[in-house]
Amino acid sequence: MAEIKDREAIQQLYTKVLPKLAERIYHHLTEVVTMFDNFRLEKVVDTWTKDKQAASDKEISLENGNVSQMGLQLQLLGFQRPGLDAFDLQKDLVFKLEYAHYTIGPDRTIEWLEKPYFYNWPAQELEELAVQFSEDVIEELTRQLQSIK
Repeated sequence: MAEIKDREAIQQLYTKVLPKLAERIYHHLTEVVTMFDNFRLEKVVDTWTKDKQAASDKEISLENGNVSQMGLQLQLLGFQRPGLDAFDLQKDLVFKLEYAHYTIGPDRTIEWLEKPYFYNWPAQELEELAVQFSEDVIEELTRQLQSIK
């Protein structure tokens, strides 16, 4: 098994790592989620951005193993409390897929972690990443609430 970005490496992230991470994030944000009318936490794949390293003109997809970014997107919809204007909150956790490794962060420019493909994530590291993301969400929620008052 090669340690480079290919179809198998991308599928492993999409089907094994992202769901485990989403489960842990939801666990940490359960109380926050109840403050909103609705929420979504879903896997997302960027099928628009062409990988600069890709040699072929194949359609960008998980199946072709040529996506350059995937991750999780959290949407908290309809925060409503008496006396406050309703608002939504959206946060991304971006897996930027490079040739020999991937980086993880809240957007394409900020990198919290770098991992090789087929990295066997210990439960503790998944937990730490989930906590970091959850804290980022709570900080953003706090900023929005403070800006309303």
